[in-house]
Amino acid sequence: MLMHDLSSSAPNPLAGLKAKRLGREFAAAIGLSALAALGFAGELRSGSFIATAQAQTAERIVAAGGIVTEVLYALGLQDKVVGVDTTSQWPPEAQKEKKSVGYVRALSAEGVLSLKPSQIIAVEGAGPPDALALLKESGTPITMIPEALTPEAVVAKIAAIGKAAGAAEPAQQLAATVKTRFDELDRLRTGLPKQKRVLFVLSLQNGRTMVGGRNSTADAIIALAGGVNAAGAVEGFKPMTDEAIITAAPDIVLMMRFSSAHNATPEELFAMPAFSQTPAAKQKALIRMDGLYLLGFGPRTPNAARDLMAELYPEAKIAQLSAAK
Repeated sequence: MLMHDLSSSAPNPLAGLKAKRLGREFAAAIGLSALAALGFAGELRSGSFIATAQAQTAERIVAAGGIVTEVLYALGLQDKVVGVDTTSQWPPEAQKEKKSVGYVRALSAEGVLSLKPSQIIAVEGAGPPDALALLKESGTPITMIPEALTPEAVVAKIAAIGKAAGAAEPAQQLAATVKTRFDELDRLRTGLPKQKRVLFVLSLQNGRTMVGGRNSTADAIIALAGGVNAAGAVEGFKPMTDEAIITAAPDIVLMMRFSSAHNATPEELFAMPAFSQTPAAKQKALIRMDGLYLLGFGPRTPNAARDLMAELYPEAKIAQLSAAK
């Protein structure tokens, strides 16, 4: 079944709700000062109107966020999922079987509510705030899942998603399996040779190199795989100058596979001035991995970190995670 995009063609179940809301806001504006109005807007931006649902059996779930969809499918709850966002790329059938509610940070409130969900499960950062406020005002339960990147946070996210979907016990079992994989990964890291410096390149466009600095998903996965982030001098995903890349001296460049943003071959990449003078250029050391697998921070993350570790340290002959066999 083809994916449907509801962001523009869906019926508008919020028309009456919006009209009532506008009427109330107009009436309230008569008695409120501009300062109070600004305070209300701040509450909307902060997400303080978003409710966290209690554990319940959700029969029609809208999943906003790749990890949410991945966990729901891993728990065998795919038949209860009626809509997903465009970042829900795993498993691949999710985009084919389920209706789209748009990009996770630009959700269509009308599109979501047209699916008549009994539960919305969304990652932290989903939005925009006005759409979330309208969804809450409609009475639809919403559970927000934090986007932390530690192994403990991944395990907690799995449990939280399962609880929201009414599958707390199976989610706890999945979370325990994932924790076991992270524990095995810890033991694998202790036997590694000298750490290699890894530069994650998000994109190469218009002569600018966008890299993953500290406190990014790239930084976290590199650490889990036993590497050192060569872009630790920058925060988040930021451009890096040619001079800074040369100074960072990466042993290996890491990029996403099948990304239209950077299809350069190893020969093309290491012919560029920024990369030609790095240690990585000597061996044309370029690793490509699937983006969601690498940076998704869901149930597959221990396996992704292990696979990256095996690529970084082939001489160490990294074992498979026993829990994944």
